Amino acid sequence: MFRKVLVANRGEIAVRIMRTLREMGIAPVAVYSDADRLSLHVRMADEAARLGPPPAAESYLRVEAVLDAARRHGVDAIHPGYGFLSENAAFAEACERAGFVFIGPSPESMRRMGSKVSARQTAREAGVPVVPGSEAAADLEEARRAAAACGYPVMLKALAGGGGKGMRRIGSPDELESAWALAAGEAENAFGDSRLYVEKAITRPRHVEIQLIGDRFGHLVHLGERECSMQRRHQKLMEECPSPLAAEHPGLRERMGEAALRVARAAGYHNAGTVEFLVDPSGNFYFLEMNTRLQVEHPVTELVTGLDLVKLQVLAAAGEPLPLDQEEVSWRGAAIEFRIYAEDPHNNFYPSPGTITRLTRPLGPGIRLDGCVYDGWTVPIDYDPLLAKLAVWAGSRAEAIERSIRAFREYDVAGIKTNIGFFRSILEDPAFRRAELHTEFIDEFLARRPEEPPDAAQETVAALVAAIHALEKKAPGVAEGRARSRWLEAGRNEVLR
Repeated sequence: MFRKVLVANRGEIAVRIMRTLREMGIAPVAVYSDADRLSLHVRMADEAARLGPPPAAESYLRVEAVLDAARRHGVDAIHPGYGFLSENAAFAEACERAGFVFIGPSPESMRRMGSKVSARQTAREAGVPVVPGSEAAADLEEARRAAAACGYPVMLKALAGGGGKGMRRIGSPDELESAWALAAGEAENAFGDSRLYVEKAITRPRHVEIQLIGDRFGHLVHLGERECSMQRRHQKLMEECPSPLAAEHPGLRERMGEAALRVARAAGYHNAGTVEFLVDPSGNFYFLEMNTRLQVEHPVTELVTGLDLVKLQVLAAAGEPLPLDQEEVSWRGAAIEFRIYAEDPHNNFYPSPGTITRLTRPLGPGIRLDGCVYDGWTVPIDYDPLLAKLAVWAGSRAEAIERSIRAFREYDVAGIKTNIGFFRSILEDPAFRRAELHTEFIDEFLARRPEEPPDAAQETVAALVAAIHALEKKAPGVAEGRARSRWLEAGRNEVLR
């Protein structure tokens, strides 16, 4: 087993990986940019190495800087987390050449499944249905022919990307030319690759993914499905395990799980990975893509299966056989995850960096908070504004919704804007409670929901807390005691009402 592992990431995922490493008796090593010098993941690590200035291209994406840190700190392996270098096959190869174990799949599998063209070909060869469309469109005219063959509406998608960048939905032929220019430009800026492909748009689809884990001996199992249809701008905001579709369509989990395993076996895959599908209203599913890394939303699978995915990743990378067979995987209860962002829902979800002046975390049965922030920490503007992931487990989906509402009533972040109130309104929505989910649900919810003013009580509490902190800086201890407690409790009670 490894003695020391470098976590080549930041934020909540770095913290989450370090916690499992500590439980396994492995010393975690952090890397950081200048913007993250005081971050929680740096504080939690046994050792830490500076990578460079705040821009990711000058720090977290510098392969040689990461490898140099690994050499200087004498680590055995490198865990990439998600994002940054996690799906970079060249980085995985560089780790191996430098003598470090890469905690993830092989570079060959990453290349095969990281390319949308070869991934779709692999799925077809494995007998798994794919969404109709072109493998690549060399130019606008070829895109027109592919769209005509599919039938409108269609999706334009970047060959090299993800996260909704370089993606456009086209409803008719006269929209194609302008959308092509916009999507190609966005893809070039985001990925350095302007190539696009055309895909048939499925009306009101569900986005459902299957979690896989495998060892280096060819043993693969699936850990069930996650519902990822709650998206905004093609980015996931909420995830569930199990998907409500599993109850609506008996046998769907088994069919999708076996399809995902066929794709992974065809790619010679090992370690953690996720096969994503689109599901139409009739329950037909189509291969979308494969993510060759740990997913942001993995906690809901862990809560329902009782398994630690990071631990399984580390064991597989260390050459250990997978400690379970498919028939040993079971699912209990239901879990929902919420991505807590520093953003302003009343200003088109614009990022809201700044200093956290008060942080009260939700606690109690079934509550898990994977976070990276603390009271007094300044949220940097340089990176994705994800603060934490709140994952809630209960015996059923209905109970998980009620427990989530309770958790959000306890959750208090002052000094910055967050989407906590937005999630509370989603949880109260009758259509969400009935599990009438699809990838355009949030857009439709925002369109039908009347515009709400910012929460005045929350603003009052934030101002009060800021004033108390300012007073304490001038005269430490003045604001302590019963007076402070009364004011804060009164403000919190107002928010809860």
